Amino acid sequence: MSEDENRKAASAPSSGSKSTASEIDDGTRVFFDQTRDTLASDITPAQKAQAPTSPETKPAKPHFHGHRQRLRERFIKGGADALADYELLELMLCMAMPRGDVKPLAKALIAQFGTFANVLSARPDDLKNAKGLGDAGIAAIKIAEASALHLSRERAMEQPVIASWEQLIDYCRARIGHLRTEELHLLFLDRKNRLIADECHQRGTVDHTPVYPREVIKRALELHASALILVHNHPSGDATPSRGDIDMTRKIIDAAKAMEITMHDHIIISRAGYNSFKTLGLI
Repeated sequence: MSEDENRKAASAPSSGSKSTASEIDDGTRVFFDQTRDTLASDITPAQKAQAPTSPETKPAKPHFHGHRQRLRERFIKGGADALADYELLELMLCMAMPRGDVKPLAKALIAQFGTFANVLSARPDDLKNAKGLGDAGIAAIKIAEASALHLSRERAMEQPVIASWEQLIDYCRARIGHLRTEELHLLFLDRKNRLIADECHQRGTVDHTPVYPREVIKRALELHASALILVHNHPSGDATPSRGDIDMTRKIIDAAKAMEITMHDHIIISRAGYNSFKTLGLI
């Protein structure tokens, strides 16, 4: 064999070398497959969550997303009567707390304070103790209470108090009916028995905190009031007038008569209802 033929034979691949190349290719493929699987198994769930997603993949909407929309639609169509108390509170809270499911919080608040009205009239410090309720939720609740008070007061002032007695009672109950401490309010009326002002004269039990008739009449003269209605609350829930309530009322009536100021009534408000001195024959 010539030298050129020997070189060609040496450089030509043999059948044995072909199978070895095939085995190396297969082994390399297996090696990379095993390495890929191992790396994939080492990725934590948190890392998977941080991994970029394709533009076509959209996060799932929270389960309460459609519920809020349905709640709003029911309220707009049917008003407050279309919702349970906890749903009305839930709707109020979701406006202040746009993220998260607030239904459990609304139910918990009503369970804690007893009624929807008690939640609205609760002190901010007490609301802060409610788990899951922040400043935004507390502000929403107190704004709702303030709005209700403004509305009831304006309605009470639209007509003579004597002609819109039920509206006056509603206003007084919203104003002081749910307070935990006793307050005495003076309602000053003009000659047409329209409400001029509602002022808190004192805080504390009437039996233990003196009420000076001279101060009451002085304030009435400053406001050019022609008539008075006394209103105070009994946090105990019993609207029955005490001996101290009766004695204090009679002293103010005597002082008012001397200045030609009419004392229309003294109303005691409680959570359960109210009592009128005039209705009871005490005036």
